[in-house]
Amino acid sequence: MKDCGTILNSKEMNRTLERLALEVHERNGDDENLAILGIQRRGADLAERLKLLLDERLGRKVPLGKLDINLYRDDWTTNLELAPTINCSEIGFDIEGATIVLVDDVLYSGRTIRAALEAILDYGRPKRVELLVMVDRGHRELPIQADYIGKKVETIGAQHVNVLVTERDDEDRVCLVERN
Repeated sequence: MKDCGTILNSKEMNRTLERLALEVHERNGDDENLAILGIQRRGADLAERLKLLLDERLGRKVPLGKLDINLYRDDWTTNLELAPTINCSEIGFDIEGATIVLVDDVLYSGRTIRAALEAILDYGRPKRVELLVMVDRGHRELPIQADYIGKKVETIGAQHVNVLVTERDDEDRVCLVERN
């Protein structure tokens, strides 16, 4: 893949997360049932950062969990070359009746989010699920939209959006890459 440029640098990513935390707080007020659930892997990393920002804003600890959706995906059995990478879900709070902010790095076809919603329901029935993404790149295959969007980027089929995070990639950056 060929790097086509930076969409957000480290400073812009931090500022974007601060804005998203403010939007979550404004929409949910002091909802005691608010919890954050990050989709493994980079969505979970972003969720941890969002949690810290919300903890500070709300003056309390917001419950945080990590969700692995790989076995809920509808495409892993059709691509026999790739076995799913199984992570673990870690949800140390009660999903039942919670207001869940589901966090992912990039919203594309909507299939990852469909899988995440199915996985969440295996843990209980939340009061509400809101979707927060760092980047919405369009090209939906399912009728799924984010409630909170860091950056909207128009892409074409040959392009891909990578969200790099220090925790995994040793840098914070959102970049557009061309598939070879």
